[in-house]
Amino acid sequence: MDRPESNSSVRRYIAYIGTLSTTQLHLRSPLVSAAWTVFFPGLGHILLSKYTRGYLLFVWELLVNYNANINLSILYSFTGKFQMAKDVLDINWVLLYIPTYIFSIWDAYRTTVDLNHQYKLASREDAEIKMFNISQLEVNYLDKRKPWNVAMWSGLMPGLGQLLIHRVPGALFVILSSILIAIQSKLMPAIHYTFLGQFDYVKSILNPQWFLSIPSIYFFAIFDAYENSVANNKLFDWEQTKFLKKHYEPKNFNMPFRKTDGGGEGMYIVSTFDHSNYLELAITEMQMKGIAKENILGVSMDKRGEDRQLFDTLQSSDGLSMLDLPFLLGALFCLFASIYGFILTWGPIIWGIIGLFVGFSLGLIIKLITTKKYDNRQKKSKATEVVLIIECKETQTEMVKDLLWEHHALGVRKLNLESKEALS
Repeated sequence: MDRPESNSSVRRYIAYIGTLSTTQLHLRSPLVSAAWTVFFPGLGHILLSKYTRGYLLFVWELLVNYNANINLSILYSFTGKFQMAKDVLDINWVLLYIPTYIFSIWDAYRTTVDLNHQYKLASREDAEIKMFNISQLEVNYLDKRKPWNVAMWSGLMPGLGQLLIHRVPGALFVILSSILIAIQSKLMPAIHYTFLGQFDYVKSILNPQWFLSIPSIYFFAIFDAYENSVANNKLFDWEQTKFLKKHYEPKNFNMPFRKTDGGGEGMYIVSTFDHSNYLELAITEMQMKGIAKENILGVSMDKRGEDRQLFDTLQSSDGLSMLDLPFLLGALFCLFASIYGFILTWGPIIWGIIGLFVGFSLGLIIKLITTKKYDNRQKKSKATEVVLIIECKETQTEMVKDLLWEHHALGVRKLNLESKEALS
């Protein structure tokens, strides 16, 4: 497996593009990592890409929780059957459960703080990363994905979103664990008979000990896929910005204002782009068609602050996302609604879905109120990310313009060097 290029002056790398996965550092909230660990030990560590520790704690939770009947005791406690809650607990396993449970929460919080420090140090070193990895086993590369599209696939089947953004080990683990829990809890037959309206039968076939783990796993799979998709998009922008600065900001580029004599037959084509692979495809194709590299200027624009949009395309600098709280409250409300669904008419499946929407909506409302980000300024159109200027001959202008449009330029404009008014 390839490693980042050796450089004795670099101590930390911000990301690693491996054969089977992309692992990177970025700012996260310690409270969010700890909260996911409260729901299910190991999830907070998996979120941090601490896979070995996360998988061990996850398997430990399944083993000990199942043998101690923790989830079953929780169900009886919240439905008022306190004696049954006491009777069902296995003391041999419960006393093993508590120390490791507390440790996993503390360690997830502490590790997040440590990794945030490492991220800040790594970003200051600004080391190059290898953005493309090809081997006999797989091909992995940086690319941009729509976070909501990734989250949707994990919503349909936990793990598919991770697979879409090429986090193969995490995807495999989430898929297998989700299948195990769904089968043991009898989730699929319960959904089938819920749609048939046989609610009492649904309550009789569901296994609460396994079923109560589903809200945590399900919501975590969606959130993890969404968050890592956002982080991958930011990493793509960062890497492409470095590429443009290194290769397409030539110091000898003839800017329009330098030519005051109006001589020459050169023309300027100015265009704007989002960060994407189409940008590099357009640049390289222009070079193939005779535009010299020295006549291409690509400028990645600095963004004003780190403002969040309503449904994140970027995360804020403190590592908090607009959707952290909605996903956490969605999981929490889904869990409690499922518990009380065992004693309510519609059963745990329908009440779990109701709790899902209520918790998510409540979390989103709280975020919108507390962050005060949703105002008229947020309704502005998206800012330009890259400005591309091409110096070419007049006979090449139509070819260049057509090529830019074909590669999804946001805007294209021709400037005539012989007319100073074109620059005003």
